[in-house]
Amino acid sequence: MESRISIITLGVKDFDLSLRFYRDGLGFPTTAKEGDAIAFFQTLGTRLALYPLSRLAEDISPDVKQAAPGGFGGITLAYNARTKEEVGQVLALAERAGAKIVKPAHDTFWGGYGGYFSDLDGYYWEVAWGPMFSFDDRGALII
Repeated sequence: MESRISIITLGVKDFDLSLRFYRDGLGFPTTAKEGDAIAFFQTLGTRLALYPLSRLAEDISPDVKQAAPGGFGGITLAYNARTKEEVGQVLALAERAGAKIVKPAHDTFWGGYGGYFSDLDGYYWEVAWGPMFSFDDRGALII
């Protein structure tokens, strides 16, 4: 596993309002528009993504969707793998290090392959590979 974070995803209550806040208010560059399923913002080093909170919780696990106050905070970290096989390797590495596998590697609804683990403090990490992912020479994700 390379020491990098590809994406920080914020689960947002009102996607279109949040998109306008980051895009129009803060000036973060994106090609996303109102009504899209997800928004990616180009930032230096790591990508910032917005995704509806309920759908982000549901993507992790049905149990997370039912989290009580003080549970899921709406933030995930993502490690985008270079190969489909690397997804399983990274999840196994995380589990050996003490992480809990929340969602084993599987084919995703968006055409990729991925899974989730939670670290020792309960922060959720998505490990994903997709045929649409590419990386620059430093290993940074190109979206």
